[in-house]
Amino acid sequence: MDNNKSISIDINNASSEWFKPNIDKSILKKLAKRSDLAGWRHIIAYFICLIGLGFLTSYFWGSWWFILCYLAYCTLWGGADAIWHECGHRTAFKTRKLNDFFYFISSFMNNFEPTRWRWSHSLHHSYTGSIDPHDFEVDGSIFWRPNLFNFLIIFIPGIGLLNINKSLHKEILQHAFGVKTKVMKECIPEKYKSKCIMISRIFVFLWIFIIFLSFYLNSFLLILLFLIPKFFATLNIVWGITQHICLKEDTKDHRYSTRSIRLNPIFSFIYWKMEYHIEHHIFPMIPSNNLPKLHEVIKNQLPKPQSLFEAYKEIIPAIIKKSKNPNHYIQVRFPSN
Repeated sequence: MDNNKSISIDINNASSEWFKPNIDKSILKKLAKRSDLAGWRHIIAYFICLIGLGFLTSYFWGSWWFILCYLAYCTLWGGADAIWHECGHRTAFKTRKLNDFFYFISSFMNNFEPTRWRWSHSLHHSYTGSIDPHDFEVDGSIFWRPNLFNFLIIFIPGIGLLNINKSLHKEILQHAFGVKTKVMKECIPEKYKSKCIMISRIFVFLWIFIIFLSFYLNSFLLILLFLIPKFFATLNIVWGITQHICLKEDTKDHRYSTRSIRLNPIFSFIYWKMEYHIEHHIFPMIPSNNLPKLHEVIKNQLPKPQSLFEAYKEIIPAIIKKSKNPNHYIQVRFPSN
């Protein structure tokens, strides 16, 4: 069968395998090599830029320039999502302890309790876009099946503060108080649930400490810099939401359920090359800095990456159609060769 025209296979079909493109094993092995140097290069550049923007934000506190600096700071803070993701796969560094250390730091920055998210992200890769088993990162999220109005307002900086009862802060608070949520019951093995509760309590303690210190210093700036920047990192949603939205559900072919896009160098740095998202889902153990090379090897077997304009040109009409017909999804186009 022609790989470029294969039929999308149901995700619960136990007799079938996930689609894999044709690629030489020696090339794949080379691309899968991890590097501490590559990890440090990104991490150091990221935190230098973040600290610099944090300094500018503090310097312009009280002036109109503060707004521009703060939104830039929040956008870069949102890039911790990419660090969390890469370190969660343990592909950012060759050294496991470095991956785990920065995984914890970036988890706090993202309001991701690390135990819960390690297991739910594993499920996300095993059952991408699945309803049963439940892919908590896709189905059921506020980004999965929105109507057009709810879709458009999520790009407004700070809008999430008006809907904080559905934020990850609430989930962490629930876990801190020992509430066994749906995601805890379905994703986290029994022996790791206590760890999830313990780390949730650590996160809540850190939140309280930052709030207390902010009041003690009589400055709201600490809360803005360390507690709520994710609520204003809505520019990151512009590219992040394209990963799976309005694509086919319950299929064992990531080419149908996942979207790769093209980004400018700045956005690509913040996203740590995760715009090559089909490639990542097919080969999740390839370090993100090698995804462009992987793309070049297998691109004739994948849909062509879209620009953001091209992606939204099909996403917005699909959202309108999907609000009327939940079974609607975007038909993927493959290269003619």
